[in-house]
Amino acid sequence: MASIVLVHGIAQEQRSGIELENEWLPSLAGGVANAQHPDLADRLWPIRQDVPQVARMAFYGNKFLTPDQAGPDFAFSPEHLETASEIGLEWLTNALDSTRPQDAGNARIELDALAADGSDHQGIAAAGGSVIAALDHIPWLSQAGLAGVARLSKTLGQVVRYLSEPDIRAYAIDQVCRRLDTDTRVVIGHSLGAVVAYEAIRSYNGQLPLLITLGSPLGLSAVNRRLQKPPAFPSCLTRWVNLADRDDIVAARPHLTDVFTGNRPPWARLDSTYTVDNGSSPHRANFYLTKTATGQAIADAMEVPDQRQI
Repeated sequence: MASIVLVHGIAQEQRSGIELENEWLPSLAGGVANAQHPDLADRLWPIRQDVPQVARMAFYGNKFLTPDQAGPDFAFSPEHLETASEIGLEWLTNALDSTRPQDAGNARIELDALAADGSDHQGIAAAGGSVIAALDHIPWLSQAGLAGVARLSKTLGQVVRYLSEPDIRAYAIDQVCRRLDTDTRVVIGHSLGAVVAYEAIRSYNGQLPLLITLGSPLGLSAVNRRLQKPPAFPSCLTRWVNLADRDDIVAARPHLTDVFTGNRPPWARLDSTYTVDNGSSPHRANFYLTKTATGQAIADAMEVPDQRQI
């Protein structure tokens, strides 16, 4: 159980929850300190043995490991490949809005080439591996350590497997739910972890003051069309803050309001217009965590009573 629940993204299958906590917590505390809340920052980091730990990681990465193999199995079924292609196509489209001329220019070249091979969305999705190969020409992915068709298949593979394999989805959601209790004030999800966090709190029966999604792919139609329930504002939630770097092509569409505002009660807030600048690593979790917008939202949720109780 924890006051702050952290939910990691893709490519963590060789790690552990404790390792990721130790990686995230200094940045989390730094964001809170940057927002001028030093006392709360000191509660987050360094970890003290004489007091309960405030933030804990919900870890599900090990579910992507295949027994008796060195790493995950990324062989796509035809259904998986179509989903991967739809997501990849949206990433390419997002890259058109990048502030980086080479990313935007290469994305236009690759989209034009794909359109020439299959003139509509259905044709491009059916092209399968062609979309993954096209993504390999976007410099952003090289800088994110995702260059190469094998790495891209791994990246897309974990997103697709979460969306299409019930046992993986249930396991990931359960890891979040196990961390939630009446003391939980904040849930923070990065990348695929934003999807896991969102779906977990949709099933939560308690009250949650704050959800923060960082570099979230929830804005992708290929993702939100495959959620367990139709997109809506979680009934347990008081405030949702969604942060995105404009050059983070996984989350280049930060405005989630049109998709997720359904069923939002009048006292609840969806702040999905924030943008941040993560410099040369637009998708990096630690860079999102250090931002003042992240730290201030956490401080507000930790220090101000839930508006439903006032």
